[in-house]
Amino acid sequence: MTGVLRLDSRRARTLISEELFDLLTTRLAQDRNIDLDLATRIMDQTLAFLAAAGHPGERLSPSPAVDAGWHLFLRWTKDYAAFCERVAGRFIHHVPDDTPAETSNAATARGVLRTLEAIEAAGYLVDHELWALDGKCGSCHEDGNCSSSGEDGNENTETRKR
Repeated sequence: MTGVLRLDSRRARTLISEELFDLLTTRLAQDRNIDLDLATRIMDQTLAFLAAAGHPGERLSPSPAVDAGWHLFLRWTKDYAAFCERVAGRFIHHVPDDTPAETSNAATARGVLRTLEAIEAAGYLVDHELWALDGKCGSCHEDGNCSSSGEDGNENTETRKR
């Protein structure tokens, strides 16, 4: 997959410094009241998702767990922007989906399947347990209803996940 930086062909955690990875996982564990092992898995999958989402033309959807990691990383704006520039050559926008849940469940499932294929094509491991959908969709990370901006960066129209 061109346009996606791969420093390690299996674990995406190597896409950022150990210090930043440790900071993010520790904060995620605290904020979400989860153990550090789960936070580590979530952040690794978040980075794999973002690396795959950086490929031009891809509109990918995170799972609820991965979206929580993405929301956290976005809070470190300088680090996030530098990461995006390095792995994608552009900023990867976060796109909440305001579509009513009852009409977006199938789209969410398709988006997640497309995402898993893109992560694997980029050479990263997929932690399938973190990508399981429970049939719920909602306004954003609480229910996993977000997507990446895709190639054009127009998060308000053409790039809604489908």
